[in-house]
Amino acid sequence: MHLHILGICGTFMGGIAAIARQAGHTVTGCDANVYPPMSTQLQTLGIALTEGYAAAQLDGVAKDADVFVIGNAISRGNPLLEAILDAGRPYTSGPQWLAETVLPGKWVLAVAGTHGKTTATALLAWILEHGGLQPGFLIGGVADDFGVSARLTDSAFFVIEADEYDTAFCDKRSKFVHYRPRTAILNNLEYDHADIFPDLAAIETQFHHLVRTIPHQGRLIVNGGEESLRRVLARGCWSEVERFGFAAVADTGSDWTIAVDGTIKLGGAPQGVLERFALIGRHNQLNALAAIGAARHVGVPVLHALAALVAFRGIKRRLELLGTVNGVTVYDDFAHHPTAIATTLDGLRRVVGAARIFAVLEPRSNTMKLGTMKAQLPASLAAADRVFCYAGNLGWDVAAALGPLGARAEVHNDLNALIDAIVREATPGDQIVVMSNGGFGGIQNKLLARLAGTA
Repeated sequence: MHLHILGICGTFMGGIAAIARQAGHTVTGCDANVYPPMSTQLQTLGIALTEGYAAAQLDGVAKDADVFVIGNAISRGNPLLEAILDAGRPYTSGPQWLAETVLPGKWVLAVAGTHGKTTATALLAWILEHGGLQPGFLIGGVADDFGVSARLTDSAFFVIEADEYDTAFCDKRSKFVHYRPRTAILNNLEYDHADIFPDLAAIETQFHHLVRTIPHQGRLIVNGGEESLRRVLARGCWSEVERFGFAAVADTGSDWTIAVDGTIKLGGAPQGVLERFALIGRHNQLNALAAIGAARHVGVPVLHALAALVAFRGIKRRLELLGTVNGVTVYDDFAHHPTAIATTLDGLRRVVGAARIFAVLEPRSNTMKLGTMKAQLPASLAAADRVFCYAGNLGWDVAAALGPLGARAEVHNDLNALIDAIVREATPGDQIVVMSNGGFGGIQNKLLARLAGTA
């Protein structure tokens, strides 16, 4: 079968492409403004990529396509989508294609939540891999230990990042309602995706729909410290529930707890210690704890899971160390929401101590571009010594929003000017964290080159 994928360079759709190719299908696709790591993965897989969405693809690369898989970034008015509809060509969404062709008969382990989905999914897949279960998976990023974001195996188990974002132009349900997991992590839940959800209650409704799909003998691994998730479960829950949280938080009623030193307990009984873990920050301890709980549901003992986590090497674009040049260290991070920004910077601060941290921010997610979270930005950046923000073509006043940070923050509309300002001020020992959920104009490599004096 020939699949032509619209929006193929998105992290989810790129994973669909990889799985379809591995299943033996012919895969082509198109996208705009492509950037790594997904563009690199597609190139490695030998998948033909067309730039843009010209309707002429129907008479060219997609002429013989059996089905068009439409990414949720594709809206009505897109010229190729309009041509597909006018021609009456078969189409589907990525989640529906996955649900109908890959997931039947699988024990699906899904990871949902506003933050930490990619990390917890990668950790869970790695624990199962280390335990000999060889799971299939689809992760919204590339884990260093796998080298790809998605794969198909003969295993009975499939691990998937379960996104609450909508499915496609023709299906406004959250992606995760298609997956029908037997094990599901509910990592956290707060307001996001302001372009499609009017408020937090609307997102809670989608999480409730997910809960309704879990079998009676399935299991929910739920963050016990989240009031929003308590409300979700209060609307109805028909499955086993295990809660997780920090040991110091006494009111969560958690079954699983983790202390600052990494000591893990289940029902108050010690299970082992998470140590020599490559991912920094207390939020990543929670991600690991959730993955341990989910893996136990499919038979992986806690001590085996802990051994797997010692070997875990990290995920691209999740506080990924890109390099140190002339004493200045540069990281790449996907943080695209004030809570994610704050936890990333807090985790780094705990490691680097008094070293100066430069937060280099591109407000690029749909929620950020709308300015919905602008009031929370200054507090989220509190752990940074300096803030450099790229305003681009935002429709709100970034400088005013960051005003409470005073002279610590500066805003640029020109990318080269932004890089000049960072390089001019950086000195040995400084830690630079680039934060964006997009390509950010390739600023990461440009910074490294400028710091090295090669550009």
